[in-house]
Amino acid sequence: MNEIDPARRFSSEAVRKIETPASGEAPGGMNDVARQVASQYRRDTMSPIMVSGVLRIVEFAVLFLSGLLVYFNYVGFFTYLAWQYPLTIASASFLAVLLLDVTDCYQLPSLMRPIVSLGRILVVWAGTFALMALTAFVMKMSGDYSRLVFGTWFVVGFALIIGLRVVMSRLIRRWARDGRMERRAVIVGGGKAAEILIRSVEKQPYNDIRICGIFDDRGDKRSPPIVAGYPKLGTVSELIEFARIARIDMLIVSLPVTAETRVLQLLKKLWVLPVDIRLSAHSNALRFRPRAYSYIGSVPMLDIFDKPINDWDSVAKRAFDIVFSLIGIVVFSPVMLATAIAIKLDSKGPVLFHQKRHGFNNEVIEVYKFRSMYTDKADPTAKQTVTKNDPRVTRVGRFIRKTSIDELPQFFNALLGSLSLVGPRPHAIAAQSHNLLYNEVVDGYFARHKVKPGVTGWAQINGWRGEMDTNEKIRMRTEFDLYYIENWSLLFDLKILLLTPLRLLNTENAY
Repeated sequence: MNEIDPARRFSSEAVRKIETPASGEAPGGMNDVARQVASQYRRDTMSPIMVSGVLRIVEFAVLFLSGLLVYFNYVGFFTYLAWQYPLTIASASFLAVLLLDVTDCYQLPSLMRPIVSLGRILVVWAGTFALMALTAFVMKMSGDYSRLVFGTWFVVGFALIIGLRVVMSRLIRRWARDGRMERRAVIVGGGKAAEILIRSVEKQPYNDIRICGIFDDRGDKRSPPIVAGYPKLGTVSELIEFARIARIDMLIVSLPVTAETRVLQLLKKLWVLPVDIRLSAHSNALRFRPRAYSYIGSVPMLDIFDKPINDWDSVAKRAFDIVFSLIGIVVFSPVMLATAIAIKLDSKGPVLFHQKRHGFNNEVIEVYKFRSMYTDKADPTAKQTVTKNDPRVTRVGRFIRKTSIDELPQFFNALLGSLSLVGPRPHAIAAQSHNLLYNEVVDGYFARHKVKPGVTGWAQINGWRGEMDTNEKIRMRTEFDLYYIENWSLLFDLKILLLTPLRLLNTENAY
């Protein structure tokens, strides 16, 4: 990863196909080459932020455990200063990790070159022991601790950190080579500006960017089909479809800030995608303070949109879903069992109803519900909205729909990961209002899918649940969903979850 691997670029055969798209164009969408490229990036990658975060935890554990083992070896198993030694060792381990973080020892270039960072790591580790010694001196406790224990731990701990980082550097290089740890970027806008941007990114040592292609609305005269070895895969509208297939992390718009109208047109199309959107600032005449930019190496970028609920936030939200889904399944299991029996006694057919809905990034997912309609009148596509006194709904169905008991099986969806407990409610893929699909009613409707949909949501506890019989209701539900996405936090999720049972008492719009 000293530079972007030339093998990442496309073969001459792929280039020829791009240059003659008419022969391989998929009807009404991307050309065949773009679809093929997108399929190569279906697999999720490991985030460098997550990798460095896990390394922090591992290094803390390694330092703490090695310190305890040295203590046990020289002093005995909790025979002297039984809580003071472990507390001191834990504090020193935490301080060392904190100082390594402050000195950028968890940044990708440092992880890739552990021997180059050896001096900095030694200074940090020595500084940790110096602060420990100073604290013990001030507290008049230095005579209580064994110098042999801490001297041995200093040598052992330093050797373990270096050894761990040598192993980590080899793993990172292998993951980068295999495409398992990288940030996938698409360039929006071609021509000379895109070429300058690509060359600048390629010059950055130890960067983790993989350029997947270029999308531009302009014709080949103004935007060549091949730029710096990367193909133009299609238009910006086709980029939306591309990003629904490929796991893209970042869109880099290579247009000058001064092209305000065109930039705004692009962003209006692209903001619905669950990706980071950056505006390349490397060739802009406007100059802001350095802290106004984010950087790929030394290439400045203006942050336009950030992917919501990313990296450690996604880990926290997934843990939240698993814990509270299990609690929900245990607490409501008697209700679910009674409901299943009632449905079976009331009408013929299966207890559960499976419905295809739009999930994260517009993917189609299957959602579980208790069956509330007669089997021969069921509408899996939800093309016809359920209305008040709808003859398709069974007697048991009316009750479980009003009380939202029909949604309880979605705890299993949340446990398995196709849904989150809290998020925008997923709509059926063919749901309509006045013969219009929801995305035809609300501009930017698919921005709801930038996060995983939920069993309950901010819109639902604010009264926007049940029948969506007017365009205004769809707009308001979307507005509340977007507010949730922009203001997400675990506390916000917990608030929505706790308020849901109370707000479900209002059954006015539930049929």
